[in-house]
Amino acid sequence: MTASTGFRPIERTRARVGDALFTRIAGPNGYEARSRVHNTPGPRWFPPGSAIRRVHGDASTFVGGLRALLFQSLHPLAMAGVAGHSGYRGDPWGRLARTSTFLAFTTFGAADDAQQMVDRVRAAHERVRGKTADGRSYRASDPHLLTWIHIAEADSFLAAHQRYGERPLDAAGADEYVAQAGRVARALGAVEVPETTAELAEYLEGYRPELEATPAARDTAAFLLKEPPLPWAARQPYRLLAAGAGALLPPWAREELELGGSLNRAVGPLAGRIATTGVRWGMGNAEQRRIRGFTGH
Repeated sequence: MTASTGFRPIERTRARVGDALFTRIAGPNGYEARSRVHNTPGPRWFPPGSAIRRVHGDASTFVGGLRALLFQSLHPLAMAGVAGHSGYRGDPWGRLARTSTFLAFTTFGAADDAQQMVDRVRAAHERVRGKTADGRSYRASDPHLLTWIHIAEADSFLAAHQRYGERPLDAAGADEYVAQAGRVARALGAVEVPETTAELAEYLEGYRPELEATPAARDTAAFLLKEPPLPWAARQPYRLLAAGAGALLPPWAREELELGGSLNRAVGPLAGRIATTGVRWGMGNAEQRRIRGFTGH
């Protein structure tokens, strides 16, 4: 047996793992969307090599995305909108596919396609409005609420990249990421957004008095972390991702969501690194398996 044929089973396994991850995250039309993202000519919002492309193209986004969902749920108005109009239990993978497609188009796609994606999301936001259980009104298009969703997401993706990413950003690169992510948030309707990591920390602190874990938020956390709609064989790898995401949350947020902070602090960072390395192994050599284009590597 030659060296090349000896490694073919490993490469076939890697290709199957990569395809399974990609189709789970990007949805049934993922390859079609990936082709449009990367093969459509024209200017992009962000140039190759920019910070936002490095962050959103890294396997650490798996952990960052899960951390963002948990963090965002701590705003009662945001959680009420999700619970009342889309939810996590009804169509979790459809929600994930829509989010990943949005990130792909706005980060890597042609400018016209990115704008169309933003327009579609803004139109959907206009239909999301209502009242919380205690009578407070909410609407998804509220600039103040959009800023919260944005900073929770930006902080999560950046934290995951800096902890688990293949090439963490330096201080200037981290500031660049925050500023570039703000470009997308403004397009979605946010008015005031941070431009640097220092400003991001200030914004997060400013929202702290508004945040608390409602019963719906705790139910969401339990579903995402303990009851994922996955076959048994995939649940253990997913638990590693979940532990890594939980470890990145502030201690007060873990306590609010009843995540068992001591376990996450002790095991989470190692679990997150193992999970991210596994995702990178499955999807990292994506150009040869028709995946690299979507992830932006």
